[in-house]
Amino acid sequence: MTDTPDTGTPNTGTPENGESASARAARAAEAMRAAEAAAGAIAAAPAPAPKPEPEPSAREGARAVADLFAEAGVPAPLAARAAARLGPEAAGRLRADPWRLLGVPGVRPPQADHFAKAVLGPDARPDDPRRGRALVLHLLTDAARGGHTVTPAADVLSALERAGVADPRRAVEAALDEAEVLPLTEEPEFDEEAFDEDAEPPEPEETLGPARWALAEEAAAEGFRRLTLTAAPLLADAAIKGLRDGLPEDHALALTAALRTGVSVVRGTPTDLAGAVVGIASAAAGQGVRTAVATPTDRASADVECGDEAIVTSLHRLLEPRDDPSAAPGAVVYGRGEEWPFDLDLVIVTDAAALDVELCAVLVEACPDGAHLVLCAEPDAPPPAGPGRPLDDLEASETVPVVALDAAPPTSPIGVLTEAVRAGDLTTVDAPGHEVVIVPAESPGEAVHRAVQLVTDSIPRALGIPVEDVQVVAPTTGGDAGVTALNTALKAALNPGPGQFGGMDSGDRVVVAAPLPHAALGETGVVTGGGPHGLDVEFPGGAAVIAPADASRLRHGWAVTVAQARGTRRPAVVAVLSPEGLSRPLVAAAFGLADRHLSVVQAAGPALARAVREETAPARRTRLARLVTQ
Repeated sequence: MTDTPDTGTPNTGTPENGESASARAARAAEAMRAAEAAAGAIAAAPAPAPKPEPEPSAREGARAVADLFAEAGVPAPLAARAAARLGPEAAGRLRADPWRLLGVPGVRPPQADHFAKAVLGPDARPDDPRRGRALVLHLLTDAARGGHTVTPAADVLSALERAGVADPRRAVEAALDEAEVLPLTEEPEFDEEAFDEDAEPPEPEETLGPARWALAEEAAAEGFRRLTLTAAPLLADAAIKGLRDGLPEDHALALTAALRTGVSVVRGTPTDLAGAVVGIASAAAGQGVRTAVATPTDRASADVECGDEAIVTSLHRLLEPRDDPSAAPGAVVYGRGEEWPFDLDLVIVTDAAALDVELCAVLVEACPDGAHLVLCAEPDAPPPAGPGRPLDDLEASETVPVVALDAAPPTSPIGVLTEAVRAGDLTTVDAPGHEVVIVPAESPGEAVHRAVQLVTDSIPRALGIPVEDVQVVAPTTGGDAGVTALNTALKAALNPGPGQFGGMDSGDRVVVAAPLPHAALGETGVVTGGGPHGLDVEFPGGAAVIAPADASRLRHGWAVTVAQARGTRRPAVVAVLSPEGLSRPLVAAAFGLADRHLSVVQAAGPALARAVREETAPARRTRLARLVTQ
C-alpha cells in the first residue's frame, strides 16, 4: 500500500498545527509500520525495523501476559487475544501504558480503566494523557468497526467529554502526535440549487481518521486514478467487435468496458454475474490476454469454469500472502504489490462489494500500469465486513463505466425468493421439491434446536445432501441464536469433544474469522490434529499448520455470519434469522448463498418482513468517492 497520501491535490488532509500534510502523513506511515494491527488487519506495508534487543518468543510473550492479567484480575481468556493483538512484547507495553488494552477487540473503556488501576495503583488518573490518547484511537476504531473511515472531530470531542477526559483537544493532539490518527478536512458538497451568492460559504468539516484507514483510502483512490489514466484497449477494435457478436447487449457492454477501460463495474444477480465473468474471462484469455478471475475464497473458485487459459483462484491467493515472522501482529503480508505487481492484463473480481478499503488498496497497487480491473457485485450488496465501501464509493464518483446486467427471470424457487427480497418483498414461493422450507421458531432456543435438527437429520435424510455440504448462517455472532450459540449446539451434536487443541478437536469445522497467510476471510476447513506446534487444518486450498499465536483467528465454522459466508455458495444453507442485525441486503445475500436448498429458521417474527421492506444497509462515512475525483 502507498505509505503517504497524495498531497498534491486538495482535501486530502489539512493539519491543524502548521505541520505539512506530507510530513504528518509520512510520520504516520512510519509509526503504523510498528503499530498493533486491529482485528483482521490486512497490511502490505514493510515490516518494522529490527530492534536492538531480541523480542521474546510468542509463547514467552503469551505467558507474560497471562501472568500480568492474573495479577490484575483480568479474565484469563483475554490473554490470548491481547498477546495476538499486541505482539510478544504485550506485557511490557501494557505495564508501560495499561490503556493500550483498549486496542484489543472487545475491551471497553471501563475495563481498561479497571486494569490501569490494578497496574498503576493511585497513579491511574482520568486525566492521564495516555488514557486520553488511547480513548481517541478507541473511539475511531470503534467507528471503523461500524464501517466508517472518518469521524467528525466534534463527535470525538463530545465522546471524550462524556468519558471524563478533562482536556479533549489535548487528547486529540496527543493521538495526532503519535501519528496514530490523521486530521482530515472535508469540503462540503456544493449544492447548486441552494446556492446563494450573498450567503457565507459553509465551513469545511474537521474530521479524524485512524492513519491506517486514511492512508488506505488515499492509496485506493490513487490506484483507481492510475489504472484509469494508463489504460489502453487490450485488443484491437475489430477483435472486440468480433467477440461482441451474438452477445446480449448488456453482456456485450460489460465485455467492451472490460477490454477498453482501466476500471469498470458490473452489477447483476449471482447467476447473471457468473455467466458474464466466465464470458469475459474466456473471451479475453482466448485472445491471448493474460487474465485472472479472483473469487472470495478457494472454495468459491472451484465453481468458476473458464477453461485452461484464464487463472481462477481466490483473491487472497492471487495476492500471494506470505508468512513473515517480522510482520506486525495480526497483519497479513502480501507478496504482490507496488514493487512486485501482477503479471496480468485483466483482473476480474467476482464479489468486489466485499472489499474493504485496505484490501482494495492492496489490490489496486498490485495491478500494474495498463492493467484492466473489473469489479463485479450484486445490486445493493451488503457492505464489506471491514471499514469503507470502496465499490459503492467508486460507483458514486461517476469516474468509471458501470454496467447493470439485465436480470434473467429466476428459474428456481430460491432465485424467486431472493429476487423478491431484493425488491423489498418477502413472498411465499412454490417449492414442490422442498427447495425452500420455512421453519418457524418461537424463541432463540427453539431456533437453535431447529437448526441442529435440519443440519444433522432433515436435510441429509430428506434431500440426500451430506452434512459437510450444509452451511448455517446468521446475521450476528452474539445473541441466543447467533453464530456462537449455534456452533456450540452444532459441535455438541456433530463432533463432541473437550476442545483438546485450544478449544478445537479433530473433526471440527472451522472458519477464518480474520485473514491468515494460509487462507482468506470466510474460508472454511476441518481440523485434522494439533499440538504445541499449532493447529492442523485441511482447507480447500490444501493442508496448513496454524501457529498458536494465530489460532485466535479461527472460529468454529458449522455456523458463520453472512459476512463471512458471502460470495461462496453451498448446496444447502440454513439461514437462522433473529431480529438483530437484519437488513434487506443481508437477507438477500443470505438466501442467495443456497444452490439447491434453503431452510429459513424464522425467529425474527414481523421484524423480518419489516427489514426486507424498509431496512437498507447503514450509511458509512468515507472519503474515497471524493478522493477519486480529485
